Amino acid sequence: MQDHIPKVKSGSVAATVHHIAAVVGVSPMTVSRALSGKGFVAKATRSRVLTAAEAVGYVPNISAKVLKRARTNVIGMVVTELRSPHIAQVVAAVSFSARDIGQDLFICLVDEHSSGQVPSALKHLMSGICDGLLIALPKSPELVLEAVKRSGIPTVLLNYEKGNSKMAVVRGDNYRAAREAVEHLLNLGHRRIAFIAGSSFSGQSPERERAYVDALVAADVAIDPALIVQGEFHQTGGFARALELPAMSDRPTAIFAANDEMALGVMDAAKSVGLQIPTDLSLIGFDDIPTASYVLPGLTTVRQATYEIADAGIRTLMRQIDTKTITTEQIVLPSQLIIRGSTGLCKQD
Repeated sequence: MQDHIPKVKSGSVAATVHHIAAVVGVSPMTVSRALSGKGFVAKATRSRVLTAAEAVGYVPNISAKVLKRARTNVIGMVVTELRSPHIAQVVAAVSFSARDIGQDLFICLVDEHSSGQVPSALKHLMSGICDGLLIALPKSPELVLEAVKRSGIPTVLLNYEKGNSKMAVVRGDNYRAAREAVEHLLNLGHRRIAFIAGSSFSGQSPERERAYVDALVAADVAIDPALIVQGEFHQTGGFARALELPAMSDRPTAIFAANDEMALGVMDAAKSVGLQIPTDLSLIGFDDIPTASYVLPGLTTVRQATYEIADAGIRTLMRQIDTKTITTEQIVLPSQLIIRGSTGLCKQD
């Protein structure tokens, strides 16, 4: 269809609407409804109108929409990186949920090492481009949250568990699922269990560590501080920590990593020093990123309800936008332990 529709000369939006109406064979009012997303238009007709609009180079004027109804139908999403498989999963889930309710998504990357300055891209988001913000920041300076809070823009934090944000939060369960993961290792006979922590900003890693400690205490297993190490949520961090295992006089027989990326780093390091998983070392991650089910052996991990979290986050944000009310509601969705081949019975020496 696009090859047969001439580009319309620059002019008023009304002229463009009438041009599209003539091409598609419908009324200008129908074209307006199809382009605005408001009012009933048959699915096939809407598709033809949008195809024709794209062919003539029609681009909606966001500023005009804002002036007319004080809404842009754009949601901003703030992240520190897209290289993380888990963050990429979250962004994809949010984009699907936004699309399903007719919202556009604007992704904003902020530097986790920002030195006292609010990123300019974030300032733009808070200045009226977006109706509201979703924030998923495993690593970021506190100034980002403070700036968002001061702006008064409707906001929902995803997977944030510090409890002091005074903003709405939708997250997966960290404590119960992490405790179940450690109890799984204990039931397999492991007593020397290490924990590789991630960054503390979002509060998720500390909650997983708290569950680790509580599970060991409940099983009368002494807490060895030497077995709690830092990996910063990076695969390289997990790799580096695992390389230290052979040098320990009483090395752990199992590791619980605070995310899958670090767990995959442990897998690589274990192979490089001649340790077999799970024969010599059992391993559990957290998040259930796609790679977790592809590696050999498959990674035992905790699966977060990523798509449900994204959907609940979008809908919580839309309630704030629709009612013009900032809320502090907390929604916690269950996580699930997924047992694969990376955990096994503790080898008795």
